[in-house]
Amino acid sequence: MSAEDPQRQPTEEEMRAALQEELKKVRVEQVVLEAAVSILNVTVMRAGLVPGSERERDLDQVRVGIEGVRSLLPLVDLIAGEQARPIRDALSQLQLAYVQATEQGGATAGESPAGAPGGPGGPAAPQQPPAGSEPGAGAGAAPQPPQPRPEGPGPAQRSGRLWVPGQ
Repeated sequence: MSAEDPQRQPTEEEMRAALQEELKKVRVEQVVLEAAVSILNVTVMRAGLVPGSERERDLDQVRVGIEGVRSLLPLVDLIAGEQARPIRDALSQLQLAYVQATEQGGATAGESPAGAPGGPGGPAAPQQPPAGSEPGAGAGAAPQPPQPRPEGPGPAQRSGRLWVPGQ
């Protein structure tokens, strides 16, 4: 009988060590690109654009997916440059499909109506505090000046330490 049993399941510690070894090979740029593509894939299904996914149509989810990819797009462009064109094209197609679906009254239960704040391609709905919760924040209040940013590195950069999950 050999010392290593080929049928033996790895221990949790062995699996964790193997995962950490794999994570050492992963670049953040790769994760950003994969996240954008994954969000697009799920959003296409939620838009009902994949044959057989018509019953899964959820325009709220489509809106969230479009906004998620839009928020990643500057990084995707920086990372992939011209190779990001398929992602931009897919996003444009999704935005068009969303607009067409909302104009046709295709919203289902829980979905935003066409032209709702935060729709794809538009500004997000402003998050306003409840009336009276902030003194001087009424309709005629003067705009607050932007907070100055501290000069130099922050506390995390000054420490010289890198946070590593699980350690």
